[in-house]
Amino acid sequence: MTQSFNVIIEKDSDGYLVASVPSLKGCHTQAKSYDELIERIQEAIELCLEMENEEFEPLEFIGVQRVTIKQ
Repeated sequence: MTQSFNVIIEKDSDGYLVASVPSLKGCHTQAKSYDELIERIQEAIELCLEMENEEFEPLEFIGVQRVTIKQ
């Protein structure tokens, strides 16, 4: 069975790429290169799915929006 997941990728202040899967609680990883990040997030997804006791319900991707708040 094939499943698809939305993955958000950002870069932190140290230059690491950080990936997270919004539909899976606690599913995230980091790496220095994009290829390594993709490999690691695939592994993280597999581990999260093994740990999930509930049935997975995928979220529909709508888009990404940057919101700025003035403080």
